[in-house]
Amino acid sequence: MPKNLVRLVAATLITVMAFGSFVSAQEDEEVLNILYWQAVSTMNPFLSGGTKDIEAASLVLEPLARYDETGTLVPWLAAEIPTIDNGGVSEDLLSITWTLQEGLEWSDGTPLTSADVVFTYDYCAAPETGCASVDQLAGVAGVEAVDDLTVVVTFDAPTPFPYQAFVGPTSPIIQQAQFADCIGAAAQGCTDQNFFPIGTGPFIVDDFSANDVVVYVDNENYRVEGQPFFDRVVFSGGGDAETAARSVLQTGENDYAWNLQISPELLNNMAMDGVGTVVVSFGTSVERLYLNQTNPDPALGDDRAVYMDGENAHPFLTDPVVWQAMSMAIDRETIATELYGAAGVATCNVLPAPAAYASTANDGCLTQDIEGANAMLDEAGIVDTDGDGIRETADGVPLEVLYQTSTNAVRQDTQILIQDAWSQIGISTELRNIDAGVFFGGDPASPDTYGKFYADIEMFTSSAVGTDPQAYFNNWTCETISSPENNFLGGNVSRWCSPEFDALLLELADTVGIEARGEISKQLNDLIVQGGSLIPLVHRGDVSAHANSLEGVRMNSWDSELWNIAEWTRTDG
Repeated sequence: MPKNLVRLVAATLITVMAFGSFVSAQEDEEVLNILYWQAVSTMNPFLSGGTKDIEAASLVLEPLARYDETGTLVPWLAAEIPTIDNGGVSEDLLSITWTLQEGLEWSDGTPLTSADVVFTYDYCAAPETGCASVDQLAGVAGVEAVDDLTVVVTFDAPTPFPYQAFVGPTSPIIQQAQFADCIGAAAQGCTDQNFFPIGTGPFIVDDFSANDVVVYVDNENYRVEGQPFFDRVVFSGGGDAETAARSVLQTGENDYAWNLQISPELLNNMAMDGVGTVVVSFGTSVERLYLNQTNPDPALGDDRAVYMDGENAHPFLTDPVVWQAMSMAIDRETIATELYGAAGVATCNVLPAPAAYASTANDGCLTQDIEGANAMLDEAGIVDTDGDGIRETADGVPLEVLYQTSTNAVRQDTQILIQDAWSQIGISTELRNIDAGVFFGGDPASPDTYGKFYADIEMFTSSAVGTDPQAYFNNWTCETISSPENNFLGGNVSRWCSPEFDALLLELADTVGIEARGEISKQLNDLIVQGGSLIPLVHRGDVSAHANSLEGVRMNSWDSELWNIAEWTRTDG
């Protein structure tokens, strides 16, 4: 629908309430109210691994290419997807050449050029930046601007799947003119740039309140005529998943709500009111338990939860007998069916999709085995010596764990089920939940972020960007261990280091063909799962809801859910 179409509104001035924040809208404005109950902390996805920050930024910052709802790679800022056939990928697989669309402009009216792409690489590659997306630059030897519209990415070895850098919502292009003074150690301090980035997307940040509300207005320089339909977007945070669902499916306060991880029965009951529609899609999202490979004891001071070449190991979670018993004790099927419903399937893999990449080597975990777990611990001599119901290691360390996650009804219910299961095998579990905006935030000063991991066990969902898992698996290399050096933004949250895994990942980088890459991906998955980095629980479908009046939503588990927001419209009814 053209933007200049007369829009019927009830009053000359409407006030849009966004959970405590008030935004004025003019008579002819179309306002889109979005609720991500995990509030946005930054608009710079390079400085946060949190999904809510990445997706909020996707309204403003865009990549060269991204994935549509079917998992198909499509050009975005680029004119086409480079391939060997069209000459965009070199025959020796050592380079990929991207050509920008002609006439692209930043929201400030200045041209986007290949120099901005080169700068984006320099920004993320700088070690002191602490770039959360640095894994997508793995194997990149350099980025060069050939002319204003052409940029060449070269690799240090043949790269069969060269679509990592500048692809997807975690690797967008940022403006050199705006971020020129924000490389390296200066990155975190660039508040204006990180909160109000200049972009090429359909919207511009008009007002930003960290961990609360982001208000956007439409980008008049957006490249597609007649888009976006909405003049203003109010992107609210706060509350919880249940409140978010209710605000769309029952009260109509919001038009879109994300990550509705609540009981299936409650969600279905809300949807019966007929105000909104629940949408679900499956990608690679897995709810998992990360096992801290380092010692999180506060008494260690600055060395707390820091990987020190294996010298600061966890007292017992690096023992295969312990974590295998913990995995065996969990009833994944009950967690998936009772807490997730149609949006969850029990899994033993960290990479459950696409089908060609899914391993079957770990399927034994699908059956809960309390008796077997106890027998394994007994045989290893990890027994309760003092009769308090808690087993101790041979060194006398009690199996007591602090298990943390974000504040979320389904996650708290999951914690309770797992706590009970572990109590049946002699493991004492203290539960902790942290506000999601803080837990998934990138504040290096906060002790409560998932990257700091000041606990023994932590639980959250993560997923691959796109259909090829090479960049995703970089999150388990020794090089990407979360540490003070990268502001605890390294993808390897568990601090798990396996030279065998690193070597196999290099092999994947040299392998051509989906079938061959799938076989190596299965082996990489198995090394992670069987190596004790984490315990997979549930293959999660992404569940959101939108108002019945909202049209054009194409639920996407392979990219940002908001990837096509410029196409969203509202029906007159």
